Amino acid sequence: MTASFDFTPLWQLAGLGALLAAGPLLWLRLRSAGAGPQARLRALTLLTLFLTFDLVVFGAFTRLTDSGLGCPDWPGCYGSASPLGARDEILAAQTAMPTGPVTHGKAWVEMVHRYLASGVGVLILVLCVMSWRYARASQGQAGAVSPWWATLTLIWVCMQGAFGAFTVTMKLFPAIVTLHLLGGMGLLMLLAWQAQGYQPKPLELGRGLMWAVAVVLVLSLLQVALGGWVSTNYAVLACSEFPQCQGGQWLPELDFRHGFTIWRELGVGADGGWLPFAALTAIHWTHRLGALILFTALLLLAWRLWRSGQTEAGQWARRLLLVAAWQLLSGVSNVVLDWPLLAALAHTAGAAALLILLTTLLARLCEVRQVRH
Repeated sequence: MTASFDFTPLWQLAGLGALLAAGPLLWLRLRSAGAGPQARLRALTLLTLFLTFDLVVFGAFTRLTDSGLGCPDWPGCYGSASPLGARDEILAAQTAMPTGPVTHGKAWVEMVHRYLASGVGVLILVLCVMSWRYARASQGQAGAVSPWWATLTLIWVCMQGAFGAFTVTMKLFPAIVTLHLLGGMGLLMLLAWQAQGYQPKPLELGRGLMWAVAVVLVLSLLQVALGGWVSTNYAVLACSEFPQCQGGQWLPELDFRHGFTIWRELGVGADGGWLPFAALTAIHWTHRLGALILFTALLLLAWRLWRSGQTEAGQWARRLLLVAAWQLLSGVSNVVLDWPLLAALAHTAGAAALLILLTTLLARLCEVRQVRH
């Protein structure tokens, strides 16, 4: 099995992405008939946000089912636009390694992920074009979202596609896979910020709470990075108990040097040998510590929102507590239930939802300052 770039099916995949995007665009056009351009842009941004959320979760499904190398080249599958055109190559690889990375099922999972990604890419391209057309028509009208946001989003999704390609061609290099996950989360945050900007609803809670939300958002991103590092290094079950780690120990043997050597191949330590189990334990244990810090920060933020006395702030507090509880339950389930697929997907979805919530809340708090200026 060799991993390489083969751009032969690139235009076929681009056409398929356009075809996949045509359905949501047609539905959106019919639904928003008669609406103003800003309302249509907001609707398209929300639709793209929803489909990107689905794409992130499906990307987790691709990773968790070990389908990331189901097609070992990029952007197609053995130079074809679908696994149907690569039946012989897949069969040969599957016959040689029946439980290996290439099977018919894994190839389809990987290619469906790429099809969905191309569809989202087309939607973002349309969003960018529409944003610039509206910007020219409105001539800097107050309240309009800068088209540079959509442009940044387009550049971001192109970079995300590049990381997706390197995920395959570098054979699930942990740092690249983790960056690919973070890129997906960043795309969600960009879209959430823009969606809020098209229908501003300033929430005035004071500068202190604005900074508190920003700090919790940064902590959440760090925790997502740690979670990605756990998943991409297959360290989820390195601590097989909860709340202890191994054999009733709170602090087992930990090898941070090997575990947090970032630029290395999958399963390889800092010295080029096999990654020690203590390194996997260190990765998992650090993620648990980060979860404790983030959970505490979320509780404090929710308490401050509740104490503000505003009804809407109380609603935000309940949303954050709900997602925090979801993450706690799904994270613990991964350990005590031996990493079931459903719990792992729920954990990824919860992380994405948390970042969307915090980004939207921060955008609304920042709008108060923009209105004042």
